[in-house]
Amino acid sequence: MTDSIKVPDVTALKEKIAAELAAVRDRSLAYTDVDDDLLVRQHSPLMSPLVWDLAHVGNYEELWVLREVGGITPLRPEIDDLYDAFTHTRSARPSLPLLGPDEARRYISGVRGRVLDVLDKIDLDDPDPLRAGGFVFGLVVQHEHQHDETMLATLQLSREPGLIREGDLPPGRSTNLGAPREVHIPGGIFTMGAAATPWAYDNERPAHRMYLPGYWIDRFPVSNGAYTEFVASGGYEDPRWWTAEGWQWVEAKGVRAPLFWTRDGDIWWRTRFGRPEPVPADEPVQHVSWYEADAYARWAGGRLPTEAEWEKACGGRTYPWGDADPTLDQANLGHLAARPAPIGAFPQGASPYGVEQLIGDVWEWTDSWFLPYPGYRSFPYKEYSEVFFGQEHRVLRGGSWATHPSAVRTTFRNWDYPVRRQIFSGFRCARSED
Repeated sequence: MTDSIKVPDVTALKEKIAAELAAVRDRSLAYTDVDDDLLVRQHSPLMSPLVWDLAHVGNYEELWVLREVGGITPLRPEIDDLYDAFTHTRSARPSLPLLGPDEARRYISGVRGRVLDVLDKIDLDDPDPLRAGGFVFGLVVQHEHQHDETMLATLQLSREPGLIREGDLPPGRSTNLGAPREVHIPGGIFTMGAAATPWAYDNERPAHRMYLPGYWIDRFPVSNGAYTEFVASGGYEDPRWWTAEGWQWVEAKGVRAPLFWTRDGDIWWRTRFGRPEPVPADEPVQHVSWYEADAYARWAGGRLPTEAEWEKACGGRTYPWGDADPTLDQANLGHLAARPAPIGAFPQGASPYGVEQLIGDVWEWTDSWFLPYPGYRSFPYKEYSEVFFGQEHRVLRGGSWATHPSAVRTTFRNWDYPVRRQIFSGFRCARSED
């Protein structure tokens, strides 16, 4: 931690933390309120069984809040190895002696009760970086929300209908009228990364000044309708648009469209949480890999933005619209509905430059590798970020419809392998000044 956070009202902050803990646990339990068979089954070798995620969030909470901060004797030390994300691959986890669904629920409930006791007693003005401002609680809240999004991806892969709640979203607006498709971002120096954001992760720090030349960036994410033009033009059959690795992947896997898409005559269909439906042209495309996003951008005469370009387009604030928490008319976050909102649905969420839907709807692939910022320091453990640095993982920004507001901001950095498509990923294009 490089920033000292002043706690203005300890009582109010503790109440907020307690509310965040309750909300994320309600969410976890809702996504696992399904038949035991669905919880223990592995729906894809890319994902853990849901019951593993459920117990893992409790074990993580025990390790950091109860043991590291509370000094409490371990409750179930014999399960630490089972729920260590670096000990066993996801594909191997179904063969482990995992806690069953009922036992997992009892375990995480017992942990949570003790966590609330620690919250009641902790000094949030303590300069210790885990305690200051309640950082450790932000750590576990964000971690659990991230696993909740992973659970949603697993439920999508299950193709079982009726498991996920739906909801209403605001309508989009025509992108053919009014504002131009691209926005110009002038060259200059800007501050990248998190400064005094209390719960920001180590990979978002330290904030640093950097220069970017001017560039253009899409006002909106690329839509399904635009992406189908790439497909129809033979984009998946033409190696000109693909990196060598991307073309090898397309050929080896026979990829011809985003994940979960199928064609029936002239109509593209998608399977969304077990239900087939025509692909809506006006939604941001999702479930595309970095390779697909990069190929589309080349085909369209542009490129993917760097993560610095993406962040600068947000305008240098916690969220594109400012520092206030998201409202329902600014972004599609927190599972308002189980899909992206139509293009142009959130004009009030635009950045000062006029770039829209930067937060929520779909994670946006960037052209950047996941690398440390200048002056980076690992905290509170190197396995969160440091072990992933290098030229294997591409950075995604902005969150998706499945991302909770407390687990995303303009400085938040997500990362994944360029082949990944089960995540709720999309993109927008950029280009350099002529």
